[in-house]
Amino acid sequence: MAAGCMFFGGYPITPATEVAERMAERLPEVGGVYMQMEDEIASMAAILGASWGGAKSMTGTSGPGFSLMMENLGLGLITETPCVVVNIQRAAPSTGLPTLVGQGDMMQARWGSHGPYEIIALTPSSPQELFDLTLRAFNLSEKYRLPVLVMGDAEVGHMTEKVVIPPPDEIELIERKPPPEDRAAFKTCLPDADLVPPMARAGDGYHVFVESLTHDDRGYPVLNAETHEAMVRRLHDKILLHKEDIVDFEERYLDGCDIVILAYGISARIAAKSLDLARAKGLKVGMLRLIVAWPFPEDAVRELSKRIQGFVVPEINYGQMSREVERCSRSDCLVELIPRAGGEIHTPEEILAGIERVARA
Repeated sequence: MAAGCMFFGGYPITPATEVAERMAERLPEVGGVYMQMEDEIASMAAILGASWGGAKSMTGTSGPGFSLMMENLGLGLITETPCVVVNIQRAAPSTGLPTLVGQGDMMQARWGSHGPYEIIALTPSSPQELFDLTLRAFNLSEKYRLPVLVMGDAEVGHMTEKVVIPPPDEIELIERKPPPEDRAAFKTCLPDADLVPPMARAGDGYHVFVESLTHDDRGYPVLNAETHEAMVRRLHDKILLHKEDIVDFEERYLDGCDIVILAYGISARIAAKSLDLARAKGLKVGMLRLIVAWPFPEDAVRELSKRIQGFVVPEINYGQMSREVERCSRSDCLVELIPRAGGEIHTPEEILAGIERVARA
């Protein structure tokens, strides 16, 4: 709501139901709309429609619901519809452990819908970041016109900590680019120099054509390879050419280190304890914490891989973001995955043991 969200379409699911409960209570009090849908397929469709009606919109879910949203996530990407999807990850697959933690949806966030596309996904490690990065997710969604993902986890989602909410006049918000005054010249998908088209609100008198098929600058379906290549290339480039504005990570002790812990979400908080233990033992260890997981910070990882002995990657899965580390390091250094299937977090000692294995290698 601090970001200006005025529509929530969702379906209750552990461990994300608290998001829907709070929005159901608060949105009507500020003139917004909460709509409980029949399932997550409809929830994703509803927030796309609300966005084209002019509202900043969002939904919240967990693994099984996230899976159901994937087709309409692709719809949001091809129609360039700004909205926010929060996934509070739980132990999977299938129904799994509904009340316990997981980080198993990270590759689904990147590749879960069909076809080639780019996505933006943020990974909060604290309640404060759940607030801050949700704000940023709305800003990025409006700036680049696409659904943006907030990939939390059950531990952070159920954590009790102090959260500082700034006064409204101190919160920087990005609003969607308005259409030109010349309504006759407006084309639904005609981009500006930044490759992002202005967005007209349905009902304001502009000719708006929103199409899930391959389409031209007017938004009309044109079903040939040339049009498809141009459309998909632009959808990629509007993200990839602005990576410096999007990619974000936190560095600790990276100068002169031999080993780097790469972590995100709750695992990064445990890894910070392991980092302190390792440095107390005299090991030259640093840490790179993902704040934005997608686009992946491949330039930073590639540069680090050329001058360190290895990466240690703790994840509450059996290896997802670790594969990106392996891809970017190109065998220049070791990559030690510290896996967990889900349900529990790592201990600092487990991650420390992985650090020591890399140090001995």
